[in-house]
Amino acid sequence: MRILLDTHALLWWLLGDGNLSTAAKAAIGDERNEVLVSAASAWEIATKFRLGKLAGAGRIAADIRGCLRSQGFVELAIAVEDGQRAGSLVGLHRDPFDRMLAAQALRLDVTIVSNNELLDLFAVRRVW
Repeated sequence: MRILLDTHALLWWLLGDGNLSTAAKAAIGDERNEVLVSAASAWEIATKFRLGKLAGAGRIAADIRGCLRSQGFVELAIAVEDGQRAGSLVGLHRDPFDRMLAAQALRLDVTIVSNNELLDLFAVRRVW
């Protein structure tokens, strides 16, 4: 199975945070799964760290690519089609990072690992 990590799921996995659900841990830790991480998550981590909202994630923010490689996660670039779809998604959820992840999940037909129930508004598959 191919899964796309929401930014908080990625951070919690990398930091060993206990907030990850059992199902999320199982999906991420299953070696049969291809774990995708969007460039949008790298952008979100770098932005929030710069703004002082992720004080405990300095190591990750300094080398996001290295952190992904150490876990065997696959980088997912943002395509023009993703941007167009993210901007066109109907729904009240306004977070641009979440909208991008939803657009990418829809294009690739993958499941998002996220605790964010608002993503369900975009008819994506979600595990938590």
